[in-house]
Parts: sequence; C-alpha cells; structure tokens
Amino acid sequence: MKTPNPFLAGLRARCPKCGEGVLFSGYLKIADQCPVCGLDFSGEDAGDGPAVFIIFIAGAILVPLALIVELAFTPPLLVHAVLWTPLTMLICLALLRPFKATLFALQYQNAAREARLDDDLQF
Repeated sequence: MKTPNPFLAGLRARCPKCGEGVLFSGYLKIADQCPVCGLDFSGEDAGDGPAVFIIFIAGAILVPLALIVELAFTPPLLVHAVLWTPLTMLICLALLRPFKATLFALQYQNAAREARLDDDLQF
C-alpha cells in the first residue's frame, strides 16, 4: 500500500497511512483509530502548531484589510469590531481542522516523536 501525500491526506482529513479512513470523530477530536486500516491514532499530539500557523495566516490576511478599511473609510471602532471579529473567527475555524490533520499526517510520515534525552550522551 502506497502512503498518501500528507498534504492531500490532511486537506481531506483522511488517515495518513491509507488515505481512506476518516481522521476526526468530531470537529477537532482525532478518532481512536482508522476505520479502514486500523492505524492507532492515540499517539496524536499536534499541540499548538496548527493554531500558531493559523494565527500568522489570519493576521497576514486581516491586518492589511483592516488597515485599508481604516485608511479609506475611517469607520468607528464598533464597525471594526463588528466587521473583523466574525471574519477572524470564520477564517480560524475554517483552517484549524485541515491544518491539524496535515500536521498529524506530516508527523506520521516523518515518524515524529516526543523529544527524549539519550542516556549515552556525556556533557
């Protein structure tokens, strides 16, 4: 069985081993295992990585737009709050699931594990 591209598996929210089984059992909850190939997902630990990437992407999109609106129209702060808060939430929620799935697929493909100290190292 050929391992699927981790980026495509992540965007489709599919198993990083077979590319067929669903990865999530809820919006952001990773399933216990793949229903197709049986891969155990319990070692999943994307941590804060997806959120950090999304913060940078959302900021890169929204800050220039907010500056353009401010310089062109000079609206009151309430208009900014009403305009940018839902848009920020929409962008973040739309990107979080595929980014988490992609990071999980990349961790699987590269056999990423928690850092450990080697006992044989001498300092």
